[in-house]
Amino acid sequence: MLPAARLATRPRSVIMQPTTKCLPMDCTYCYLPFRKLNHLMPVEVAEAVAQVVNVWAADDPAFEVVWHGGEPMATGRERLAALMAPFQGVRHSIQTNAALVDDAWCEFVIKQGMHVGVSIDGPEDMNTHRITLAGHPGFRVTMRGIERLRRHGIPFSAIAVVSNPDPADAARFYEFFAELGVTTLGVNVEEQEGVNTGQQAADPLRAAEFWEALADAWRANPAVRLREVQRVLNFASAVLQGHDVTPLPASSPWDPLPTIAYDGSVIMLSPELAGFTDPRLGDFTTGNVLKDGLDALVAEAEQRTPWIAEFWDGVDACRATCPTFAFCGGAHPANRYFEHGGRMDGTRTSYCTTSKIALLEGVTRHVRSHRP
Repeated sequence: MLPAARLATRPRSVIMQPTTKCLPMDCTYCYLPFRKLNHLMPVEVAEAVAQVVNVWAADDPAFEVVWHGGEPMATGRERLAALMAPFQGVRHSIQTNAALVDDAWCEFVIKQGMHVGVSIDGPEDMNTHRITLAGHPGFRVTMRGIERLRRHGIPFSAIAVVSNPDPADAARFYEFFAELGVTTLGVNVEEQEGVNTGQQAADPLRAAEFWEALADAWRANPAVRLREVQRVLNFASAVLQGHDVTPLPASSPWDPLPTIAYDGSVIMLSPELAGFTDPRLGDFTTGNVLKDGLDALVAEAEQRTPWIAEFWDGVDACRATCPTFAFCGGAHPANRYFEHGGRMDGTRTSYCTTSKIALLEGVTRHVRSHRP
């Protein structure tokens, strides 16, 4: 029998997909199945989500609505403003490739008080996977948008996908973002998921060396909050404090992290599953906000979503077999599904190996080498 509360009763954020279209990019590692189609979210979907989210946000001033696509700016300012209008008391964030950023978009972001996250993979020679629909390198169009953000004084974070975690590149990679002036940097080692099925797993030893070198670069110039390093430091703090103040990942309920697809369907736990269908597990959705309230879908997610029970079996298997479980908390659903032949109850994935185990090992080595 499953424990009663494996999912948190309320999320800390929702992810909204205003359009499936990714314009003008066509990144080779993208996992989205409909990124070349222009499915737009109806305002009725946003209104249905906001009806519940506004109640949650009244109790949580940090509640975040994340506009993530596709490319959210491909929705257009007028349509995106209409989708945002029903929400009250929330923090709006937008994750963008920045290619469409112009002065008008900068004014929109400032007026709406949005946080901006930019997807860019480091210096130009590290951006070879980020190409446009026309097949041209996308680095310069993204940098043009970043320069506009900077000119308007708009702070921004960054997410970078690293396809080749080479420790020799770590310092140059980090300094690129420090010079850009990003507030926070998130680093994702390229994963095999969605329609990106050709990626070969990085060597774990080399990945650990990359994380160690990245932590070294951060320590030498801590100008940027490095998300992955911070996760390890938070974990160490929780262990040292007996996790009375900050719970360990493995002892915390999973954030349901509801993703609202353009048509109102809701995918829990793993945005990367949106748009996919499996003959055994169905379409991975828990329901649709045009039929049921988001609060009911979150509260009843485990009863409504058959694949989640199989996923918990995988988490329990991780708990029983993996020495890094306290830090990781178990492999993520999409990684399990796409790496284990459509099963949710498999254990270790390449994401675990390169972005959890190697991360913990690399940052731990860094800390040991800098002990007084």
